[in-house]
Amino acid sequence: MSMSRSNPLPRVPTPPQGDEVAAYDSYLEAQKAVDYLSDEKFPVQHVTIVGTDLRMVERVTGRLTYGRVALAGALSGAWFGFFVGLLLMFFAAGETSVLLVALALGAGFGLMFSVLSYAFTGGRRDFTSQSQIVASTYALLCATEHAAEARTMLQNAPGGLGKPRRRERPAAPAAPSSPDPRWTMPDGAPRYGAMRPGGEPGPAATPGGSGSSTSAVAGGEGPSQPQPGPDELPPAVPPQGGESPSSTSTPTAPPPSSDPDDPYAPPPER
Repeated sequence: MSMSRSNPLPRVPTPPQGDEVAAYDSYLEAQKAVDYLSDEKFPVQHVTIVGTDLRMVERVTGRLTYGRVALAGALSGAWFGFFVGLLLMFFAAGETSVLLVALALGAGFGLMFSVLSYAFTGGRRDFTSQSQIVASTYALLCATEHAAEARTMLQNAPGGLGKPRRRERPAAPAAPSSPDPRWTMPDGAPRYGAMRPGGEPGPAATPGGSGSSTSAVAGGEGPSQPQPGPDELPPAVPPQGGESPSSTSTPTAPPPSSDPDDPYAPPPER
């Protein structure tokens, strides 16, 4: 039985092709789905697992000290010394002392090299860690001619293996705020002269800059009578004689015009 794939891997990096039949949050779930398809005699050589939104995750496993460095170096050196001593023992007619000497020398050199290497780092990395490449979503792609069959098999599989990708819901648009009837008219126009909270006046004076202003009336609708500004007040008439300051003099009418060519002159008295 040939184990080679009908579709050989490309020699250069190319994007995956096919239709998405399922999506999973972890690699173990995607692996379980492919294993189920293989058990059902599906041609799994047309299936591709694609991880999206890749992230490099480094998990810190512990603190690094001289003691841990020395212990790790001694163990690795002892394993190498044991291997070399085992080879030399076959050529030394089974002398176990050769194995012990090689084991001790390997442990000593491993300890020394590990401590020196850690000392040269200057304490810039005093911890141990493990790095992994993790994807947020693992999609299962299949060739177009087999995608429908694979999707049906996964949907009928026990345990819910045919999970579709969770699509993000679009954010709902914010509801428009209704205009406050205290400051705006029903048609949306501002109420002139309405005083907002905090002493902020609404749209006021005319653009002529005459200094006249409007005040709010009942309900906030319609301007009141304009009040004259300080520059438009008539000058006070000083009192004359014994008249009281509150009395006002009656203005006299101008004499009629005596020009005969004036068309608006009153007719002469007969």
